[in-house]
Amino acid sequence: MIFRKSETPETPEPAQPVRPGSKGRPTRTRKEAEAARRRPLVVDDRKEARRRDRERASKERAEAQQALMTGDEKKMPMQHRGPERRLVRDLVDSRRNVAEYFFPIALIFMLVALIMPLIRPEMYLAMSTGMIVVLWGGILVCVIDSFLLRRHLRKNLTARHGSVGSGLVGYGIMRAIQIRRFRLPRAQIKHGEGPR
Repeated sequence: MIFRKSETPETPEPAQPVRPGSKGRPTRTRKEAEAARRRPLVVDDRKEARRRDRERASKERAEAQQALMTGDEKKMPMQHRGPERRLVRDLVDSRRNVAEYFFPIALIFMLVALIMPLIRPEMYLAMSTGMIVVLWGGILVCVIDSFLLRRHLRKNLTARHGSVGSGLVGYGIMRAIQIRRFRLPRAQIKHGEGPR
Protein backbone atom coordinates (compact mmCIF):
# COMPACT_ATOMS: atom_id res chain seq x y z
CA MET A 1 0.00 0.00 0.00
CA ILE A 2 1.04 3.52 -0.69
CA PHE A 3 0.33 5.20 2.66
CA ARG A 4 1.47 2.35 4.78
CA LYS A 5 4.46 3.13 6.97
CA SER A 6 7.29 0.81 6.88
CA GLU A 7 7.43 -1.17 10.05
CA THR A 8 10.74 -0.90 11.72
CA PRO A 9 11.56 -3.12 14.63
CA GLU A 10 11.56 -1.17 17.89
CA THR A 11 14.92 -1.10 19.52
CA PRO A 12 15.00 -0.97 23.30
CA GLU A 13 16.42 2.19 24.81
CA PRO A 14 19.84 1.69 26.22
CA ALA A 15 19.63 1.20 29.99
CA GLN A 16 21.28 3.93 31.96
CA PRO A 17 24.09 2.72 34.14
CA VAL A 18 23.16 2.54 37.84
CA ARG A 19 25.12 5.03 39.89
CA PRO A 20 26.73 3.71 43.03
CA GLY A 21 24.62 4.67 46.06
CA SER A 22 21.44 5.32 44.04
CA LYS A 23 18.16 3.62 44.91
CA GLY A 24 17.77 2.11 41.43
CA ARG A 25 14.25 3.47 40.79
CA PRO A 26 12.74 6.85 39.99
CA THR A 27 11.62 9.08 42.83
CA ARG A 28 7.87 8.95 43.28
CA THR A 29 5.79 12.03 42.78
CA ARG A 30 4.23 13.99 45.63
CA LYS A 31 0.79 12.69 44.64
CA GLU A 32 1.97 9.07 44.90
CA ALA A 33 3.67 9.71 48.27
CA GLU A 34 0.56 11.37 49.74
CA ALA A 35 -1.65 8.55 48.48
CA ALA A 36 0.63 5.99 50.14
CA ARG A 37 0.46 7.84 53.49
CA ARG A 38 -3.28 8.38 53.43
CA ARG A 39 -5.27 6.24 55.86
CA PRO A 40 -9.01 6.18 56.34
CA LEU A 41 -10.30 8.09 59.39
CA VAL A 42 -12.77 5.34 60.14
CA VAL A 43 -11.43 1.84 59.68
CA ASP A 44 -13.43 -0.66 57.66
CA ASP A 45 -13.19 -3.48 60.21
CA ARG A 46 -14.02 -1.99 63.61
CA LYS A 47 -13.77 -5.33 65.41
CA GLU A 48 -10.23 -5.77 64.21
CA ALA A 49 -9.34 -2.19 65.17
CA ARG A 50 -10.76 -2.69 68.70
CA ARG A 51 -8.86 -5.94 69.05
CA ARG A 52 -5.61 -4.25 67.98
CA ASP A 53 -6.22 -1.36 70.41
CA ARG A 54 -6.88 -3.80 73.27
CA GLU A 55 -3.72 -5.74 72.47
CA ARG A 56 -1.65 -2.54 72.33
CA ALA A 57 -3.10 -1.23 75.62
CA SER A 58 -2.56 -4.62 77.27
CA LYS A 59 1.05 -4.70 76.10
CA GLU A 60 1.66 -1.15 77.39
CA ARG A 61 0.14 -2.05 80.79
CA ALA A 62 2.30 -5.17 81.04
CA GLU A 63 5.42 -3.17 80.19
CA ALA A 64 4.52 -0.50 82.78
CA GLN A 65 3.89 -3.17 85.45
CA GLN A 66 7.22 -4.82 84.65
CA ALA A 67 8.94 -1.44 84.83
CA LEU A 68 7.40 -0.81 88.28
CA MET A 69 8.83 -4.12 89.47
CA THR A 70 12.31 -3.66 88.00
CA GLY A 71 12.73 0.12 88.40
CA ASP A 72 13.08 0.88 84.66
CA GLU A 73 12.02 4.53 84.58
CA LYS A 74 11.66 4.78 80.80
CA LYS A 75 8.55 2.58 80.77
CA MET A 76 7.07 3.57 84.15
CA PRO A 77 3.83 5.56 84.28
CA MET A 78 4.45 9.31 84.10
CA GLN A 79 3.64 9.94 87.78
CA HIS A 80 6.71 7.92 88.84
CA ARG A 81 9.30 9.29 86.39
CA GLY A 82 12.02 11.82 87.00
CA PRO A 83 15.10 12.26 89.20
CA GLU A 84 13.16 14.12 91.92
CA ARG A 85 10.63 11.31 92.33
CA ARG A 86 13.39 8.71 92.34
CA LEU A 87 15.14 10.68 95.12
CA VAL A 88 11.87 10.86 97.10
CA ARG A 89 11.36 7.10 96.74
CA ASP A 90 14.93 6.37 97.85
CA LEU A 91 14.66 8.72 100.85
CA VAL A 92 11.41 7.07 101.97
CA ASP A 93 12.69 3.53 101.38
CA SER A 94 15.95 4.16 103.25
CA ARG A 95 14.21 4.96 106.55
CA ARG A 96 11.91 2.94 108.80
CA ASN A 97 8.53 4.65 108.72
CA VAL A 98 6.09 4.29 111.62
CA ALA A 99 3.01 4.08 109.39
CA GLU A 100 4.21 1.01 107.48
CA TYR A 101 4.34 -0.93 110.78
CA PHE A 102 1.37 0.72 112.48
CA PHE A 103 -1.37 -0.25 110.03
CA PRO A 104 -0.76 -4.02 110.09
CA ILE A 105 -0.38 -3.98 113.91
CA ALA A 106 -3.56 -1.88 114.27
CA LEU A 107 -5.49 -4.29 112.04
CA ILE A 108 -4.39 -7.30 114.10
CA PHE A 109 -5.21 -5.49 117.37
CA MET A 110 -8.68 -4.54 116.09
CA LEU A 111 -9.43 -8.15 115.17
CA VAL A 112 -8.29 -9.35 118.62
CA ALA A 113 -10.33 -6.59 120.31
CA LEU A 114 -13.44 -7.65 118.39
CA ILE A 115 -13.04 -11.40 118.92
CA MET A 116 -11.81 -11.43 122.53
CA PRO A 117 -15.05 -10.10 124.12
CA LEU A 118 -16.96 -12.90 122.37
CA ILE A 119 -14.74 -15.44 124.12
CA ARG A 120 -14.51 -13.61 127.46
CA PRO A 121 -17.31 -11.01 127.83
CA GLU A 122 -15.82 -9.51 131.00
CA MET A 123 -12.86 -8.21 128.91
CA TYR A 124 -15.06 -6.02 126.70
CA LEU A 125 -14.36 -2.77 128.55
CA ALA A 126 -10.60 -3.39 128.81
CA MET A 127 -10.28 -4.36 125.13
CA SER A 128 -12.35 -1.43 123.83
CA THR A 129 -10.32 1.03 125.97
CA GLY A 130 -7.07 -0.55 124.78
CA MET A 131 -8.22 -0.35 121.16
CA ILE A 132 -8.98 3.38 121.48
CA VAL A 133 -5.61 4.08 123.14
CA VAL A 134 -3.64 2.05 120.58
CA LEU A 135 -5.45 3.47 117.55
CA TRP A 136 -5.37 7.14 118.55
CA GLY A 137 -1.87 6.88 119.98
CA GLY A 138 -0.62 5.19 116.79
CA ILE A 139 -2.28 7.81 114.59
CA LEU A 140 -0.63 10.58 116.63
CA VAL A 141 2.79 8.92 116.27
CA CYS A 142 2.22 8.50 112.51
CA VAL A 143 1.36 12.20 112.15
CA ILE A 144 4.53 13.21 114.02
CA ASP A 145 6.59 10.84 111.86
CA SER A 146 5.01 12.33 108.71
CA PHE A 147 6.05 15.84 109.82
CA LEU A 148 9.61 14.61 110.36
CA LEU A 149 9.59 12.91 106.95
CA ARG A 150 8.27 16.10 105.35
CA ARG A 151 11.17 18.12 106.77
CA HIS A 152 13.64 15.42 105.70
CA LEU A 153 12.28 15.35 102.13
CA ARG A 154 12.19 19.14 101.74
CA LYS A 155 15.75 19.50 103.05
CA ASN A 156 17.18 16.83 100.72
CA LEU A 157 15.23 17.96 97.65
CA THR A 158 16.35 21.55 98.14
CA ALA A 159 19.98 20.47 98.63
CA ARG A 160 19.98 18.15 95.60
CA HIS A 161 17.69 19.92 93.10
CA GLY A 162 17.48 23.51 94.37
CA SER A 163 13.73 23.52 95.01
CA VAL A 164 10.83 21.31 96.05
CA GLY A 165 8.53 20.48 93.13
CA SER A 166 4.78 20.40 93.41
CA GLY A 167 3.38 17.18 94.87
CA LEU A 168 6.73 15.59 95.75
CA VAL A 169 6.29 15.72 99.53
CA GLY A 170 2.78 14.24 99.28
CA TYR A 171 4.15 11.53 96.97
CA GLY A 172 6.73 10.63 99.62
CA ILE A 173 4.25 10.62 102.53
CA MET A 174 1.81 8.39 100.61
CA ARG A 175 4.67 6.01 99.85
CA ALA A 176 5.70 5.96 103.53
CA ILE A 177 2.19 4.86 104.54
CA GLN A 178 2.33 1.78 102.31
CA ILE A 179 3.80 -1.49 103.54
CA ARG A 180 7.28 -1.77 102.05
CA ARG A 181 6.63 -5.13 100.37
CA PHE A 182 3.63 -3.76 98.46
CA ARG A 183 5.11 -0.44 97.31
CA LEU A 184 5.17 0.28 93.60
CA PRO A 185 7.65 1.07 92.15
CA ARG A 186 9.54 -1.54 94.15
CA ALA A 187 12.10 -0.31 96.68
CA GLN A 188 15.53 -0.29 95.05
CA ILE A 189 17.55 0.28 98.23
CA LYS A 190 17.63 -1.31 101.68
CA HIS A 191 16.92 0.30 105.05
CA GLY A 192 19.77 2.56 106.12
CA GLU A 193 21.30 2.96 102.63
CA GLY A 194 21.74 6.43 101.21
CA PRO A 195 19.85 7.53 98.11
CA ARG A 196 21.50 6.94 94.73
